[in-house]
Amino acid sequence: MFNILDFIELKRDGHRHSSEDLHYFVKSVLSGQIPDYQISAWLMAAFIRGMDDEELRDFTSALAFSGDVFRLSAGKRAVDKHSTGGVGDKTTLIAAPLAASCGLPVAKLSGCALGFTGGTVDKLKSIPGMNMHLDTDQFIRQIDEIGIAISGHSLHLAPAEGKFYALRDVTGTVPSLPLIASSIVSKKIAGGADAFVFDVKCGNGAFMKTEGQARALCAALISLSAAMAKRSMCVISDMEQPLGRWVGNSVEVLEALQVLSGAGPSDTRELSATIAAEMLMAGGITDNIDSASMIVAGKLDDKSALRKFAEMISCQGGDPSVCGDPESILPRAAHEKIVTAPREGVIGRMDALTIGIAARALGGGRTRGDDKIDQSVGIGVLKKIGDAVSNGEPIFEIRYNRDEQLNSALPHLISAFSVAEFAEKRPLILDRVTSYDR
Repeated sequence: MFNILDFIELKRDGHRHSSEDLHYFVKSVLSGQIPDYQISAWLMAAFIRGMDDEELRDFTSALAFSGDVFRLSAGKRAVDKHSTGGVGDKTTLIAAPLAASCGLPVAKLSGCALGFTGGTVDKLKSIPGMNMHLDTDQFIRQIDEIGIAISGHSLHLAPAEGKFYALRDVTGTVPSLPLIASSIVSKKIAGGADAFVFDVKCGNGAFMKTEGQARALCAALISLSAAMAKRSMCVISDMEQPLGRWVGNSVEVLEALQVLSGAGPSDTRELSATIAAEMLMAGGITDNIDSASMIVAGKLDDKSALRKFAEMISCQGGDPSVCGDPESILPRAAHEKIVTAPREGVIGRMDALTIGIAARALGGGRTRGDDKIDQSVGIGVLKKIGDAVSNGEPIFEIRYNRDEQLNSALPHLISAFSVAEFAEKRPLILDRVTSYDR
């Protein structure tokens, strides 16, 4: 007979769970039979002790099949992408419609903000009227009709994973390799995709602080995907500094629309286009990465991806005119403040983690599961590592609504960068790891 205290103590003491117990545990969590404090205790035990390959597969399966699993229409083979979380990471907003505009069905389940990172669901909610919780019929119908759907969790899609996801955010167990891998892959399976592209972040603004940790997560994700009969690949990308210019919710949608319109920061475009090209490879659109990259570049340049994004927004109840005039549609904070360089030199450090914490202090993230996100606030990162600066030149643009939140965020931003005599610019894409044969 299952006993929750014995179950917690077993993992606490470093032993493995049986498949039967893991499935019963997940089912009991979903039904409300186990209180949050005992779920949290197990999360911490799993964080410290880890899970072996069989436990991870069984736990992931239990999460994925805890509710409905999308079954796409016959002949539809969709690809999903996932980022492990970073600061200023808005690649889903670009790569997903970009890949869909190339004729690849994209079925994407996304999350809300977790820890110091932003969430795709929160960002897209910046668009007035946007429905980010599609039911099963809506999700499948939208992929059939326009080739793309992005949805958050619902009561029917991997519902047990949603419960664990929320508790991880407030129990200090977010940066756990098995919990991250099971969370990601279970959502991908529930979303009905046949292949996955993972953007694994590496650096102080990521959950994986070192390249070695990032490679370990890549191995876990690829191995777990294969165990669940899914194709996958990983891009390892730098997160020592934020991606692109903006950190926040509405401001990241603004930046994504700039890239989809042919402008925007070069690093945001580069990573988004790389991920979209890999999605085409994983989905079998082409078996040549150079060809995939050329297709993707063409769809950005001719605005096909922007039109696909507008089509998705319209289908999900949002205002598609945001694609033409985002500044007048997206929420914007009432006040602005500039942080300047204290002396001449080059940016030697631009701490992504500290900037993410500052954005959360402004109200752009959560410290508790029930916190309300302020979509209008944001931080503009005006300089990157290796950029020259003069004394008094702007480094950050802060958009805020309340003085107390500015006062909380400001010390973080002042400490988030340093000016040096010399610093090299950082490479953005560190490596690609794949399980499919190119």
